[in-house]
Amino acid sequence: MNIKPLRTKKDYQQAIKRLELLFDAKRGTLQGDELEILSVLVDMYEREHFPIGYPDPIEAIKFRMEQLGFTPTDLANVIGFKSRVSEVLNKKRKLSLDMIRKLHNTLSIPTDVLIREY
Repeated sequence: MNIKPLRTKKDYQQAIKRLELLFDAKRGTLQGDELEILSVLVDMYEREHFPIGYPDPIEAIKFRMEQLGFTPTDLANVIGFKSRVSEVLNKKRKLSLDMIRKLHNTLSIPTDVLIREY
């Protein structure tokens, strides 16, 4: 096992190839340990070089509504009035702090996603 920090794209690509070879390694073995350490290094490299931003808050609400089978009427029961729901979903009204709290509690959308500007 010869593990070193991933500093370049070439280091990263080599680590990915090695991960593919070790993918089925058993935990607690030398290869399993190598897989675990290499996974952490690859994750750190990817977080730094390929960051994934937050989704649009309204798209996150729509996605979660779809997952839960919520209708705009169901959402009106959470944040109040169908007209308000329509304005929010069409990005004509910004989310208030109270709406964010209710959406977080009801739809389980992280608050840091909901407070993003759209």
